[in-house]
Amino acid sequence: MNKIYSRIESIVGNVIAVKAQDVSYGELAQVKTRYGISLAETIRLDGEMVYLQVFAGSRGVSTGDEVRFLGHPMQVSFSDNLLGRIFDGAGEPRDGGPMLTDNLITIAGPSVNPYKRIIPREMIRTGIPMIDVFNTLVKSQKLPIFSVSGEPYNQLLARIAMQAEVDLIVLGGMGLKYDDYLFFRNTLEQGGALSKTIMFVHTAADPIVECLMVPDISLAIAERFALKGKNVLVLLTDMTNFADALKEIAITQEQVPSNRGYPGDLYSQLAARYEKAVDFSDAGSITILAVTTMPGDDVTHPVPDNTGYITEGQFYLRGGHIEPFGSLSRLKQMVNGKTREDHRSIMDAMIKLFAAYRDTLEKKSMGFQMSAWDRKLLKYGELFEHRMMDLSVNIPLEKALDQCWAILAECFEPRETGLRSDLIQKFWVGGK
Repeated sequence: MNKIYSRIESIVGNVIAVKAQDVSYGELAQVKTRYGISLAETIRLDGEMVYLQVFAGSRGVSTGDEVRFLGHPMQVSFSDNLLGRIFDGAGEPRDGGPMLTDNLITIAGPSVNPYKRIIPREMIRTGIPMIDVFNTLVKSQKLPIFSVSGEPYNQLLARIAMQAEVDLIVLGGMGLKYDDYLFFRNTLEQGGALSKTIMFVHTAADPIVECLMVPDISLAIAERFALKGKNVLVLLTDMTNFADALKEIAITQEQVPSNRGYPGDLYSQLAARYEKAVDFSDAGSITILAVTTMPGDDVTHPVPDNTGYITEGQFYLRGGHIEPFGSLSRLKQMVNGKTREDHRSIMDAMIKLFAAYRDTLEKKSMGFQMSAWDRKLLKYGELFEHRMMDLSVNIPLEKALDQCWAILAECFEPRETGLRSDLIQKFWVGGK
């Protein structure tokens, strides 16, 4: 039975308080005002006092308005009709299509029982050499993309959405500028990937509570499709906006702040989302790539700092490319020994030589005289940056590995690479 209350005790920002009984955390309610009906979510319980975040904001809400509790948490429709559709953070259509109301499922459920999980063991190909060759993405992995404002992280996510070898893409946008939303929609539509994509988009102009729902809705839908045998890639941008929404609501609730004003349960809130990544033993999988912007490029900021403890590595996006140093896929060794026999060796050799190139750049900037070996390293570094690190490069893994051998052959003698003689004999360009 729905519980109806006709008195609101207080209104602070977008949060209202009602004296009520038998209400659960996360339960939805309808607030009936003279302007219409607004949806609200229970965000705090304190004895008989129930605090609700009003989705559309508290403007127009008065203490005499009616609050009707619905008896269930946030739900979203699940079916194949979601494919190709775009919704807001509350699950309402943003694309002008029909509202979906069949087969409602609850969002924000628990993560999967470890008994149902299997050890990650399959690669997800993206066509991006800095991922496929050097930081291989593994099915069911959870990885953040650490970046700063102004970097092309949304463009990178759009490329991955179009090229990743998965069955389904779920894209969750939090605090997006409207131009970014249009970019995702138009890029995926023109690239032919929208038909296998479901988008949940919260823009900066939307109610803040919807920002908190985007990851939960995206992951709930991904989980249901994974249980149907689909391999799902969830792309989230930007988790710092999600954390900032948590902070804003915590301040409204007058919670005691933790580091830099963020709530004390920030780690748990982030982990509850990232831990949804899973490879089912008898079904599909969920893989998570989530952008985390670092204010001031500070990796010790609470959001990237907590994220690093939860996830299985990270990609650093700096200067318009994925940085070779700092970027890490902790699970890459589970798969890159199964791709091609030279994969791990060529990966190690290329990064070692690139580290030497960076040292040579520093010596050159300080005015040191360049040796013949230094000149080789400088040529190598320029080719590596142009042919491998440039995000416009789009080639399959095998061609990327061949490209690595070609770069080495242009710059070095075989003996200078440190690679095994049997691999050089088989793969060296020009047969040296």
